[in-house]
Amino acid sequence: MNPVLKWFGGGTFAVVALVGGALLLTRPETAAPPAPVPPPAVDAAQAEAAPPADGPFVIKRILPIDGPIKYGEWHWDDEGVPDGPLLITVDLEARVISVFKGGYEIGASAVLLGTDDHPTPLGTFPIIAKIRNNVSSIYDSPMPFTMRLTNDGVAIHGAPVEKGYASHGCVGTPDGFAEKLFAIAKLGDKVVITRGHMVDLGHDLQG
Repeated sequence: MNPVLKWFGGGTFAVVALVGGALLLTRPETAAPPAPVPPPAVDAAQAEAAPPADGPFVIKRILPIDGPIKYGEWHWDDEGVPDGPLLITVDLEARVISVFKGGYEIGASAVLLGTDDHPTPLGTFPIIAKIRNNVSSIYDSPMPFTMRLTNDGVAIHGAPVEKGYASHGCVGTPDGFAEKLFAIAKLGDKVVITRGHMVDLGHDLQG
């Protein structure tokens, strides 16, 4: 089994091969065979509560990206991906946003984030508003393809993603990435913002 680990939100991936090793024990011919051990009983309630092996938010694919995503870099590949619900993840530690459609990662990008004075919040947020050609009324700066997450103005939007830049709490992505996400995102779609949380293939993004 070759589980693929990634920072939650996409971006930097590390592939770890787990090789099962067998330990051969030499036993005396006179040794009695071990008594059979019955399998552990499974409580019916636990069996019912077991997570499904598949589902719309179970990770089925991650994009094959070599190395860390650089500032201004983004990737998008939704060819052949079946229809399914959208879920967006942002990892503040990796500084990466990932877009999953039905469990398939279709987009990943480096992002701008907030500062210590204006941090990007952690949590799960629905998209509550979409504004294609938005201009900040506070900072008088363009914020194209705005997808607002909070009532106090935190949003995903297009921005110049360059080293040394920061936001006032928003998640800034390259304009091209923001445009593609804006085109498919719907009001109510969830954005999960974490810090350094790692998942692998088969993990339920809502778990």
